[in-house]
Amino acid sequence: MTKYVLALDQGTTSSRAIVFGHDGQIVSAAQQEFEQLLPRPGHVEHDPEAIWSTQLSVAKEALKQGSINAEDIGAVGVTNQRETTILWDRDTGKPVANAIVWQSRASAGICDQLKADGLEATFRDKTGLVVDAYFSGTKIKYLLDQHEGLRERAARGEVLFGTVDSFLIWRLTGGRCHVTDYSNASRTLLFNIHELDWDDELLRILDVPRAMLPDVLPSSHVYGQMDAEWLGREIPISGDAGDQQAATFGQGCFEPGSAKNTYGTGCFLLLNTGDRPIKSENNLLTTIGWGVGGEVTYCLEGSVFIAGAVVQWLRDGLGLIESSAEIEQLAISVPDSDGVVVVPAFTGLGAPHWDPYARGAVFGITRGTTAGHLARAAVESMAFQTCDLLDAMQKDAGVDLNMLKVDGGASVNNELMQFQANLLDVIVHRPVVSETTALGAAYLAGLAVEYWDSLPDVAGNWALEREFRPAMPDDERLRKRRRWQRAVERTRDWEQPD
Repeated sequence: MTKYVLALDQGTTSSRAIVFGHDGQIVSAAQQEFEQLLPRPGHVEHDPEAIWSTQLSVAKEALKQGSINAEDIGAVGVTNQRETTILWDRDTGKPVANAIVWQSRASAGICDQLKADGLEATFRDKTGLVVDAYFSGTKIKYLLDQHEGLRERAARGEVLFGTVDSFLIWRLTGGRCHVTDYSNASRTLLFNIHELDWDDELLRILDVPRAMLPDVLPSSHVYGQMDAEWLGREIPISGDAGDQQAATFGQGCFEPGSAKNTYGTGCFLLLNTGDRPIKSENNLLTTIGWGVGGEVTYCLEGSVFIAGAVVQWLRDGLGLIESSAEIEQLAISVPDSDGVVVVPAFTGLGAPHWDPYARGAVFGITRGTTAGHLARAAVESMAFQTCDLLDAMQKDAGVDLNMLKVDGGASVNNELMQFQANLLDVIVHRPVVSETTALGAAYLAGLAVEYWDSLPDVAGNWALEREFRPAMPDDERLRKRRRWQRAVERTRDWEQPD
């Protein structure tokens, strides 16, 4: 039996590789940031070659850091920033354009036209998604429209589409595997989540050739072998899931009604709804969580575009801090935000508002406002946005959540987690292993090669690191939430469509 599983966690601002043991604990890890490309307001792009080079580099570094031989790795799992869209040449493997990032509003005009044509219900019924520039399908159309002759090449199968997982697996297998999993496919606006197949009507509406799309397979499945040239020997690639579904899996949210929230670049709240999709009446998403053991699990999801990225803005845009780790100390240098509210709608608002034309704003500034107040308000914006999601989710699912599992980079901020528990009036549980996205990818990969035996085997690894119990008077909670809601309304429809 091999000793470890390697998870490749390709995120929005960095690539990570983490080696896990059978107990679900981290053995070694490496991380590397890469450049964010911002060609126009609301447009966000990545260089696919930077994604590839950083991901390969950290995979090698993680093995080196742990003095681990490739022979000790039993399987590789991949998890990724989900809706980010890459098109590449089948023969050369080279990207034909920059990746259009999930945050990008580049295809907002396409979405406006789809809505004007009365097509939103068609997409919603088949995919569980709202029509929004967030998702891959309109990004594909945007790229095919932008580059002359590209659609014709795609129809001939000469140009391929993939979310980041597909692109990485294609490269890692030397172009032998053009695949994705159910969870990533369910984020494209092109995949019928009821029939588990690409939908011909939606492909026709968006004018996306089927020939460019990857095969869709379960999330725990041996897709192919990583070429020996990358780490020194062939290793099965046997796990694949979008980052938020992977985190839900890594948190052991296997029972219907269990939920987790990830505080990463964005905030993502997922609730397991079991083997049936629940149609949202409150502007949430119905999505596939994972496919394991011949069964498909569905989730309700609320997506916030800017969460931890607001800390990067304070660091890189305003220069208030030199490193992201400094944010907690700056935020707790004041007892509260003194009425300051930050709405980080830098690339529009996600669930439950879905307003691509909203823009960020700071409210409540006075002569007494300090960097500490601004930092605290920025951090608190993550908790306020999560409250908006949970309100909608409880209405859709008809459940009252009494406990929320949390993970992601910002979940290590104790002040934020306590404030979250206070605002939600719900107990918050933070696990010992906070890198649950990578852990979920590792679990999916390990299950496929019988490194782990079953879901109970995996669930037994989960361990509580800290519990946060609500401790805020009801009147204060309501007052803070009403002020937040007023601020959000003032950011709506700020930009006008071209």
